[in-house]
Parts: sequence; structure tokens; C-alpha cells
Amino acid sequence: MSAPEPRPALTLYNYWRSSCSWRARIALAHKGVAYAYQPVNLLRDGGEQLRDDYRAKNPMAQVPTLEFEQGGAVRRVSQSMAIIELLDDWFPAPPLLPADPYLRAKARQLAETINAGTQPLQNTGVLRYVKDELGRDEMAFARRFVAAGLAAFQATAGELAGKFCVGDQVTVADVLLVPQLYNARRLAVDLAPLSLLTRIEAACMALPAFQTTHPDRQMDAVAGA
Repeated sequence: MSAPEPRPALTLYNYWRSSCSWRARIALAHKGVAYAYQPVNLLRDGGEQLRDDYRAKNPMAQVPTLEFEQGGAVRRVSQSMAIIELLDDWFPAPPLLPADPYLRAKARQLAETINAGTQPLQNTGVLRYVKDELGRDEMAFARRFVAAGLAAFQATAGELAGKFCVGDQVTVADVLLVPQLYNARRLAVDLAPLSLLTRIEAACMALPAFQTTHPDRQMDAVAGA
């Protein structure tokens, strides 16, 4: 798919501390794509994502949502993986998915280990249900699954890692790993056994695309939160 001409003006609806939002910000920054930052506060007044006006943009009531105009129509794409792949199609350099089919599949496998197998078990809605409806320790619940997901990620990445998760170029796997490690620290997950992942994280965090999009540097960040 070729980029529309002219390239669409992009708006990203996102929340500073959302790991899924951070993924989209990293991808945009990595490709040097300008966008309008539209905060959606997941905590204010029970969650701005639950308001009718936002649900009209994203029926799942989640962040991020990428909005743009194309062919005279306003279009929206949600779910971070879909957004990242759309950006990779529109702005192919530098790529986030390897050209080699096997490496491309492995990068997606690593990304989905977090996207489908780890992050959903520590998101706000799930933890609220675990605490309020099940009466369980939601932090212990989250730590268990995040630790297991990151251990599986490391075992897979060990086969292909170079400077980054898949060789020596940033891929979608790195884009998902770094925000998940940020969450892991907030949950007090023991990262000592995950030295490969923290080494890769350090290489990523040396890059402007990861630095400038860090949650603490966003316009809606709350100090000490």
C-alpha cells in the first residue's frame, strides 16, 4: 500500500502512561512522522475513554486511536499493532518489519507475545475486575502474568537477538518490549533474570525515538504518578 498523496495529517488519541499508546508514539517517532497528540485520560471521571464521544471513535473504548482524513472521509484505526503496520505500509523507511519472511514472522511472534499474551492481563480494566469483582490482589495477578510473558519473550528472542530483538535493526518487537518493561517495573516484577531484555532496552533507550516518546515526557504526564 502506498502512502496517500498528500500524506494525511495524523491525530493520535492516547494516554501518556498507556504502554499501547507508547508503542504507537515510538513507531511514529522512529519514522519521523509528525502528528497531533490528543490526550485521553483513562482515570479522570471514571475514564474519558468510556465517554460516548470517544466510543464513537473507538468502540473498544481503548487507546490508542489513529485518526486521519483520506479521500474526504475521516478514518480511524485502533489497536497498536494495526497502527504500526499501517505506518510501516505508509512510511516504509525505516522499516519495523523485516523483509525476510521468517524474520518478519519472528518479529511479529515476539510482538504478539506481549500484545496478545501479556499486556491484556495487566491493563486497567482487567485489574479493576480482579480487585473489585473477584476480591483478589490485582498487582500479584499482574506480576505473575507479566513475568511469565517476559520470560517467554526472552527465550524466543535469544535465538535471533543482536543489538536489538531481531538482529541489529529496530523492529516491532523492540517497539513492544520497551513499554512492557516500563510496566513491569511499575508492577515490581523482578527483572534480574531478564538480562537480555534489559540490555536490548538500553540500546533502544539510547535512540531519540524511544527517548522523546517516554511516558514521563508527554504533555499529559502526571509527576509522581
